[in-house]
Amino acid sequence: MATWNLSETTHHILICNGSSCNKAGAESLTSAIRREITNQDVNNTIHTTRTLCNGRCHDKCVVIEYPHGRWYKEMTDANAYAFVQSIVENKPLSEKISHMYEETFVRTNGTVKGVTKTEEVVNKVSKL
Repeated sequence: MATWNLSETTHHILICNGSSCNKAGAESLTSAIRREITNQDVNNTIHTTRTLCNGRCHDKCVVIEYPHGRWYKEMTDANAYAFVQSIVENKPLSEKISHMYEETFVRTNGTVKGVTKTEEVVNKVSKL
């Protein structure tokens, strides 16, 4: 395993590779985004991390971009070039954004709200 020098990093991309996203092509998406980062020569400024579930399975494949706090939904290999380019140009892929961080995460139109964590706990307990 490598220990990366992150001193020039300005963006951190979290790519969900949880089970729902994996079934929808997350491994291939991860490779496509990493390939585009290399092709666009921004390896030193954009760092990627493959994660497990990020809790937005309905939006699979999910990609999260920081420092802006943009959560992207329904990402595919075909979006990799435009996604990386959007970071380079600081012009988000608005049609793919599911949530953006302001003071809290704000859901965009057409994105499923989901359940609260409290509702999920109550649902699990009631099934016991």
